[in-house]
Amino acid sequence: MRTVTALVILAALACAAPALARDMMLPKTTPEQLKAACDKAGGKFSQGDKIYGCGTDCAGKPGTDCTVDCTEGQKCTTQVIGGRRPRSVAEALTKPTRH
Repeated sequence: MRTVTALVILAALACAAPALARDMMLPKTTPEQLKAACDKAGGKFSQGDKIYGCGTDCAGKPGTDCTVDCTEGQKCTTQVIGGRRPRSVAEALTKPTRH
């Protein structure tokens, strides 16, 4: 019985996990602009041939809770946790401040 209960809980968590993250589009951003925003947010910048990105823990350290991925000449994609709607790369890589 415990095994069945554990499987049901794991299945529920697996189905809920994608709902915790949200993919959104951001304006085109050059590698230099993204690196500057990434450094300011305390994230880790990486760059390939025509792809570049940054990841943070949303709290000033490298991680994968808040990410921005860009392809040269195209809009960037961001993935953030929760129901946030960032409008800029800087907002996407950091936690919003409470008012």
